[in-house]
Amino acid sequence: MSASAPAADEGRGWLTPNLRVLSGVSFLQDAASELLYPVLPIFLTVTLGAPAAVVGVVEGVAEGISALSKLLLGRLADGRAKRPFIALGYGLAAVGKVLIAVAGSWPVVLGGRGIDRIGKGIRGAPRDALLMVDVPRAERGRVFGFHRAADTAGAVVGPAIGLGLYELLDHRLRPLLVIAVIPAVLSVLLVAAVREAPIDRTSVRPSPQVAAPLQLSPELRRLIGVLTLFGLVNFPDALLLLRAHDLGLSTAGVIGAYIAYNAVYAGAAYPAGALSDRLPRHRVFAAGLLLFAVGYLGLGLSRSPWLVFVLLPVYGGFAACTDGVGKAWVSSLAPDNRQAGAQGLYQALSGGAVLVAGLWAGLAWGGDGVLPLLLSGSVAALLAVVFFVRGSALDSARLTAGRM
Repeated sequence: MSASAPAADEGRGWLTPNLRVLSGVSFLQDAASELLYPVLPIFLTVTLGAPAAVVGVVEGVAEGISALSKLLLGRLADGRAKRPFIALGYGLAAVGKVLIAVAGSWPVVLGGRGIDRIGKGIRGAPRDALLMVDVPRAERGRVFGFHRAADTAGAVVGPAIGLGLYELLDHRLRPLLVIAVIPAVLSVLLVAAVREAPIDRTSVRPSPQVAAPLQLSPELRRLIGVLTLFGLVNFPDALLLLRAHDLGLSTAGVIGAYIAYNAVYAGAAYPAGALSDRLPRHRVFAAGLLLFAVGYLGLGLSRSPWLVFVLLPVYGGFAACTDGVGKAWVSSLAPDNRQAGAQGLYQALSGGAVLVAGLWAGLAWGGDGVLPLLLSGSVAALLAVVFFVRGSALDSARLTAGRM
């Protein structure tokens, strides 16, 4: 492998030092991001007076920017030191949050979200590749599950702090956006603890590697294609929070429901990842799609605000069963020297699909968002059946790759 942990770390199993450090980094960054995320739709529509369609546009464009940067930077990290990419990515995320905190109009928020997402695109694939160093293929679901659990634990702590401060600060939103900058900066400082062996420049030639076509197996390309298709109906969560607000939840209620969503996500991410190491991954992913369908269809059909506290946690189960599992699935099919490139391609195409989903859902939102919710939920239910019935071919390929 081109970048590996020091030999002294070998034999410590899947819970490597870098997994612990990078999980801490992600915890802090997600605490910052998710402190502001549940109030951002309300900040845009109420404080700044933007229409609901802007929420979909802002989040969709932000994800599209993230997707493009992942596509460009993912392959660039193969054969190069990954810690500088990780540090730059988290640093830009902190800068983006500063812009949002001082925004006086929605285009400034768009700019801040764009810079934030560029940072995410830069750091994502190199970080995920570094997480896989010295980890057996049979335990990669466990690794991604642990990392997603730690990351999402920040998404529980951040909104919880935000909710308390929202009450203490007389229901003012902007101070929350300012406070979110603090854990973002701390996450950047913690990147210094990441360990990476020096790259052997005599045996690695990254420039031709980046210029050459990315060599991935047909099975992996097929998998990435199918997961990208699903992304076209997986619009940004900000619209779900806007729906919760439209159903009658107060700002505090929206934050509370979002905390419940992330608590389920954080609690189930590691078990789901570990389960995907023991069972065919397509079954775990399909179960997540069914939970997605229940969440979306429920929010589309519901007229009772209290049901949001049931449906968003159900939706949290979807994230737990698909986010880390999808990355582990891609990792198990990708060559060791193309981990960053494969993750970058997968995450770029998925993010691009979310961009499209955010745009069409935002434009079709209307007064209540029922139409896009019902459409996306129905497509997810159909895809879940397809994964249960036809996903075995991809998993059989995974198992073959895992024995290589």
